[in-house]
Amino acid sequence: MSFHFRTALCLALLLPLSLRAAELVILVDTATEMPMARFRNFQLIEGMHKDVGEALAGALGREPRFVALPRKRIVGALSSGMADVLCGYIPEWLDGTFPWSQPFVPLVEVVITSRAFPRARLLADLRGEPIGTVFGYTYPDLERALGSDFVRADGPSTDLNLRKLSLGRLHHMVTSKHLIDYRMKLADPPLALHPPLVVKHYLTGCALSPKGAVSPAQMERAVAQLQRDGTITAIMARYQ
Repeated sequence: MSFHFRTALCLALLLPLSLRAAELVILVDTATEMPMARFRNFQLIEGMHKDVGEALAGALGREPRFVALPRKRIVGALSSGMADVLCGYIPEWLDGTFPWSQPFVPLVEVVITSRAFPRARLLADLRGEPIGTVFGYTYPDLERALGSDFVRADGPSTDLNLRKLSLGRLHHMVTSKHLIDYRMKLADPPLALHPPLVVKHYLTGCALSPKGAVSPAQMERAVAQLQRDGTITAIMARYQ
């Protein structure tokens, strides 16, 4: 075997390792729905998570690779170093202790009510009322506001809860304003809803794996760059 052939072979074998070292591996919960994420054959194909992940990877000089997992496996995957980051969360929504980026992606949690039923004007109006929620999701601000009078009506997805709402099987449900605004644009006929009741305005960030390829300082610089150049604002505007 010639020297040049051996050299070329070694480079070919090492190339995949170098490519993997240049990746940013981003976790996405498979229960996430548009406008946050859309999947095809368990591959993320569009949505805010994809746009934000690609922007972060670009700012870090890495190639994005998305790993879609059920919610119950997210924490283990992040802890083990199977992925580098999980974005669109706040620490209160995620079990475990992780380094976090600064918060930079806005999210508004709202309760929506069918017009077939009386409008909830205050969170206190929801005491004892079943509220459409999603299995595995936590709603700490509703829990604090309503205490033992927070009655969850768990379903597998926001889409199914919306269907129950339209059929009168639910009066109220909790979701994000991004999601309901997106659905209202697509709905034909439009959903008959009261104006949404705001639970809380959030800024979400990214949890970093303690065994990942990206340090908190690197992530801070990347987030600052995306805020400075207007990338995050432009991504949010695509889905309004």
